[in-house]
Amino acid sequence: MAIDSWVVAADEPGLKNVIAAARGLGGRVGAIVVGERALADTVAAGGVDQVVWFPKAADRPAEAYAGAVGAFVQAAPRPLLAGRHGAERVVLAAAAAAIGAPVFAAVEQASSEGTDLVVRHLVAGGAAAETVVVRGPAALLVDGGGVPEQGAEFAPVEQHDAEPNAALVVEATGDDAGQVDLASAKRVIGVGRGLKQQEDLRLVEELARVLGAEIGCSRPLAEGLEWLPRDRYLGISGQHIAPRVYLAVGISGQLQHMDGVHGAQTIVAINTDPQAPITQEADYVLVGDLYSLVPALTAAVS
Repeated sequence: MAIDSWVVAADEPGLKNVIAAARGLGGRVGAIVVGERALADTVAAGGVDQVVWFPKAADRPAEAYAGAVGAFVQAAPRPLLAGRHGAERVVLAAAAAAIGAPVFAAVEQASSEGTDLVVRHLVAGGAAAETVVVRGPAALLVDGGGVPEQGAEFAPVEQHDAEPNAALVVEATGDDAGQVDLASAKRVIGVGRGLKQQEDLRLVEELARVLGAEIGCSRPLAEGLEWLPRDRYLGISGQHIAPRVYLAVGISGQLQHMDGVHGAQTIVAINTDPQAPITQEADYVLVGDLYSLVPALTAAVS
C-alpha cells in the first residue's frame, strides 16, 4: 500500500512527536532512516507502517546520504516530517528540494484538509505564529520529542543501499555529558549567564544530583562560552522540553529561551532581578543571589 507521509530519521531516535504529527495527517506513515540497523528497528517498533532503511557506513556522516534520500522521495512526493537534529534537518532539506516542497520550521500543528496541508508554525523568533495552507507536499520541522514507545507490532524494514556523497568523517569528538534525552526528563535545571564562571557549574550539578534532574542551559553557555555541550541548549533552535518541573537558575527568560521550555508543567525561577522576563512566566520565583539560594535549596532537598 502507498505511503501518505514520510518521517525522516538520521542518526537520532528522538522522533516520538514527529511520528505523532505524521499520524495526525491521516493515512499510512512511512519512515526513511539513515543510520545503523538498530535505529531502523527502533523506528519500526515506534508506530510507523513501513521503514525504508539507508545503511550508513561508519566513516560517512548521515548528511552524505541526503542526495540518495532526495532521489528516493522524488519518485512519489509526499509530506515530509523530521525533528530538529542537525543531520535530520539536512536530509529533510535535500528531500524537500528534490520534490519542490516548502520547508516550515518550528511547526506547532499540522493537519490535512483534502489534498491541502494546514500548517501552524512559529515566526519572528517565536514571538508570533503563522498559519499557512499548502497545496501539495511540504517539509515540516517539529519538536522531535523522546524515543517512541516500542510497541508489539514491528513495521517491515526495506533496505536501500546507496552511494553516499563525497564526505568523510575524519574526526569525532564528544562529551558524555551531552548524550542525554532532555525531552524525556521529568526534572530539568536550566542555567544561564547569572553563573559567573564555568567552575561554578558544580553548584548546579550538586542540586541536579539531589533532585534527580538533568541540566540544560541558555544559548550563550553552549554556543558562546561553550561551558556545556550544544545538546544541552534549551530554546527555539535547541532542545524543547516538557518536564514536570523546570528550574531556571540565572536565566533572564527571553522569548527565544522560553519557547524551548514552555511545555513544562511547573516553572521555578531563581533570579536577582524581580522584573526579569522569566518572572512573568514562572509559577514560583526565588529572588536572590543564586550563589546563596542554590546551596540552600540543595541542603533543604537533601
